[in-house]
Amino acid sequence: MSTKDEIWDDIRARAEKDAKKEPMLASFLFATVINHSTFESALSFLLAHKLESATLTASTLRDLIDEAYAKDAKIAEAIRADIAAVCERDPACDGFANILLFYKGYHALQAYRAAHYFWAQGRRSLAKYLQSRISEAFGVDIHPAAKIGQGILIDHATGVVIGETAVVEDNVSILHEVTLGGSGTKTGERHPKVRKGVLIAAGAKILGNVEVGEGAKVSAGAVVLENVPPHTTVAGVPAKIVGTPKSQSPALDMDQRIEQSMMSAGL
Repeated sequence: MSTKDEIWDDIRARAEKDAKKEPMLASFLFATVINHSTFESALSFLLAHKLESATLTASTLRDLIDEAYAKDAKIAEAIRADIAAVCERDPACDGFANILLFYKGYHALQAYRAAHYFWAQGRRSLAKYLQSRISEAFGVDIHPAAKIGQGILIDHATGVVIGETAVVEDNVSILHEVTLGGSGTKTGERHPKVRKGVLIAAGAKILGNVEVGEGAKVSAGAVVLENVPPHTTVAGVPAKIVGTPKSQSPALDMDQRIEQSMMSAGL
């Protein structure tokens, strides 16, 4: 069985090239990428230094993140599926290395994965501490109990909020200022369930224990308070069905336009 890690090999090669091209960043690139032997090692080092505080040093945080990454095999798959998703869906992306180094949506998501591991282990104070630091460092607030799949793009990321009982399945794209929140003060299942292939555009708010069906599209600024059927586009406040996405998985093509046939009909 091959142990080749093509994504990691690509990241290292790009970092080595950039270190020669831009000497001012050479020490940064060596510390964060070139000196590491695995993707997980580089990622945990970078996250630990971004999340460090007077309470937990970078060294301590790195040990914690390494523990989570080592003991949960699904994380290794997810960090690679997520970085591939960003590279495929973000037209501004020019390679895996820049995602690892500079994309705070990616950073926040991978730090959440460590916090989620500790939540599942019953170390909930630690998980909540990590949630707080992730929010402060990246402007992204994901409850560690939320369940998030892989192949996830959180684009730009600022202002994203994902609540405690939220579920985000595989291959979902979420833009900035999106909220997957509750609709009141009740306890229990109170946050959205987002199925595969969904695109949630900038500023959309999905509130309550509602389901956004597979392959649906939620338009920018929409406020969703009811279930969204699979393979439909919703828009408005409150959100209503306004069309049908042109693809089965709008998260993958990132086409945020509302279908013209429905707009011209005044719907």
